[in-house]
Amino acid sequence: MATPKTIVGYTTGVFDMFHIGHLHLLEYARNRCDHLIVAVTTDRLCLERKRKVPIITERERVEIVKSVRYVDEVLLEDDPDKICAWNALKFDIIFKGDDWRGTPSWVSLEAEFARRNVKVEYVKYTNHISSTMLRLMLADRVYGEHEQKK
Repeated sequence: MATPKTIVGYTTGVFDMFHIGHLHLLEYARNRCDHLIVAVTTDRLCLERKRKVPIITERERVEIVKSVRYVDEVLLEDDPDKICAWNALKFDIIFKGDDWRGTPSWVSLEAEFARRNVKVEYVKYTNHISSTMLRLMLADRVYGEHEQKK
């Protein structure tokens, strides 16, 4: 009798200033696969792609993500090419925030993944919180309070 195949899921992210949106993504993903691999974006790649350095170091972000019970495996993402990641990891499902749905890059990736029998699942984006929002709120508090003291 054949044993059921382990369904491997994969997602990536910076995971800076870990918040409830990150947790929801990881919980959603883990509930749809047997083994969840999470790639944490390196500081270098984040600077290159987003033009900013994360507040929390990559080493610390890896440790935070490793501690989440939904995550089975954590690695660093220094190459944004999702097909290269698939070639190395052979995941069955890739999870991405639904704010990327319909973008030219992900429409193309959906076609590439379909040829490899990889399902693309979009996860509802948490509109009320993001690392960018937290960064702005922090800057507003720090600089706002500084300006008030002058």
